[in-house]
Amino acid sequence: MQIRLIIFDFDGTLGDTRANIVRTMQETMAAMDYPLAGEEAIAATIGLPLEDCFAQLLPDLSPEGRKRCAAVYRDIFEKNRRILVPQLFPHVRETLFPLRDQGLVMTVASSRSSRSLNEFLQEMGIADCISYVLGADNVTRAKPDPEPVCKTLRELGFSPEETFVVGDMPVDIEMGRRAGAHTCAVTYGNASREALRQSGAEFLIDDFQELPEILSSNH
Repeated sequence: MQIRLIIFDFDGTLGDTRANIVRTMQETMAAMDYPLAGEEAIAATIGLPLEDCFAQLLPDLSPEGRKRCAAVYRDIFEKNRRILVPQLFPHVRETLFPLRDQGLVMTVASSRSSRSLNEFLQEMGIADCISYVLGADNVTRAKPDPEPVCKTLRELGFSPEETFVVGDMPVDIEMGRRAGAHTCAVTYGNASREALRQSGAEFLIDDFQELPEILSSNH
């Protein structure tokens, strides 16, 4: 396994945005007069496109209703991110810069919008480590479809065999596997260890700083 490219998920993998997402989802439901979902139910949807999140949480909602909820969510999220400022998970920054200096190419593939991703990466001080940012608005088929990985590979000229997909949700792992890439799940995010194990991830790590050891031991 000679890895040259790492594709990271963002929410729950690099950035700890769970509190923001849960609060914003519940405030959106309240604003739209829908019953509030609990934290665990909301966390289980993290990583999906917004409209798919609402489809899962409010299954009777029409496609138009999902669009309206997504628009309200985005407005509320902008307000909440200034109240609850998201942070990087422990050891992310300290790990990314050495990996970059070793020549590894690193990108992000997320169901968040590319504008939001770029803002977070800049604010969190890791934009210089990320060579390519792919958001929900850059693909036609979101996770767990392999399109985000396949598009990244086409754009940057890498093969699946030299690519590592790192995420915190089963949809991240399924996306990577369907693209033929190697996969690594982080257990500190929004999914349980058992769900990640069942997803078929090749590696599981409890701390981001374990990533270089995996990469070096499998060269």
